[in-house]
Amino acid sequence: MSKDAYIHKVLPGSPGSPLLFVFHGTGADEDQLLTFGRELLPGATIISPRGDVSEHGAARFFRRTGEGVYDMDDLARATAKMAGFVKAHVEAAKPSAVLGLGYSNGANVLASVVFAEPSLFDAVALMHPLIPFEPQVRGSLAGRHILITAGRRDPICPPNLTSRLEAYLRADGADVTVEWHDGGHEVRPNEIDAARRLFAPAPAA
Repeated sequence: MSKDAYIHKVLPGSPGSPLLFVFHGTGADEDQLLTFGRELLPGATIISPRGDVSEHGAARFFRRTGEGVYDMDDLARATAKMAGFVKAHVEAAKPSAVLGLGYSNGANVLASVVFAEPSLFDAVALMHPLIPFEPQVRGSLAGRHILITAGRRDPICPPNLTSRLEAYLRADGADVTVEWHDGGHEVRPNEIDAARRLFAPAPAA
């Protein structure tokens, strides 16, 4: 496990504050969601890795052989590497909570890490994920909060696969919220508001 397994950027937060990991979409980089993460959680430490796979020059977190056709061996490699990267930062920071947000390809690698390490994240926002396979969750997701956001006309992530992912996660005990809009693969304000609600600190007792 290495904190430097990926090229990444860090926006430091308050000591002991939550760690929020953000994962970009295909063709973007570690800058795509960094400021967005800070806007969602002003006091958190934001960590944004860059995908280590190049698809014709576009950064991704794992290889694919076509739209929606994943190289499952490379996804397994990326999942193990990313889980180690996250664990290394968590062990060093001792945060109050571990949170994740990913968009598109970033949502897919984040979801895969959640399947492999169900206890690693306290809450995750999966924006427009595409999981075209039946996930094998290695443990229980009970007590984990998962937000899925999706477009009803998304040409990349068909709504039926979004609903199927929701069902898989619920069956494994996760507290799942799905936020839809009537558009495509773009992120809309209602998704941002839903992510803000997901990550909002619990009120003091």
